[in-house]
Amino acid sequence: MINTLAERIRGLASLFWREVAKFGAVGGVAFVIDNGLTYYLMHGPMTDSEAKARFVGATVATVFSWIANRLWTFRHRRQANVLREFLMFILINGIGIGISTGFTALAKYSLGVTDKNMLFAAGIVGILVATVVRFFAYRFLVFNQELDQEPEFSHDHEILEVHHHHSAQPAERVLEPDVDDPERPVRPS
Repeated sequence: MINTLAERIRGLASLFWREVAKFGAVGGVAFVIDNGLTYYLMHGPMTDSEAKARFVGATVATVFSWIANRLWTFRHRRQANVLREFLMFILINGIGIGISTGFTALAKYSLGVTDKNMLFAAGIVGILVATVVRFFAYRFLVFNQELDQEPEFSHDHEILEVHHHHSAQPAERVLEPDVDDPERPVRPS
C-alpha cells in the first residue's frame, strides 16, 4: 500500500514536470510570437498605441497557444466539449492579456514612461506574471478532464500480445504504458 502510494506520487510528480516542460516550450514560442509582433507594431503601424500593440501580439500568441497546448501539452486532459474548453481558455488568456497589457498601460499612463523599450519591458514583466497564472488555470480549469474522471484506455495504447512458444498457456493481453507517460501503470485486461 505504501509502495503503491509512493509510486503514484512519483508518477504524478513526473507528469507534472513533463507538463511544465511542454507548457514552457509552447510558452517560449508564444512569447516570441507575442513579443516579435508587439515590437514590430510598436515600431511600425501602431507607433503611438503601445498598449494596443501589446494586445494584438498577445491575442495572436493566444490562438497559437491554445492549439499547441490542446494538441500537445495537455492532450491527455482535453475536454470533450471543445467549445467550453476554448471559451475557458479565452477567458483565462483574457486575464493574462489584461495583466501584460496592464503592465504596459500602467507604465505609460500612470508612471509616465515614454521610452518604447521600457514600455516593451513592462509588457514582458506582465507576461511573466501572467504565465504563472495561466499555467495553473489551464491545468485545473481548462484542461482538467482527467482530474474529473478515471482516464480511459483507448485502442492505440492497447494490445501487446505475449505469446509463449513452448507453453500451452493462452496469450496474455496487456496494456502498454503511454509513450509520453512512462509512469502510467500497465494494466492487464
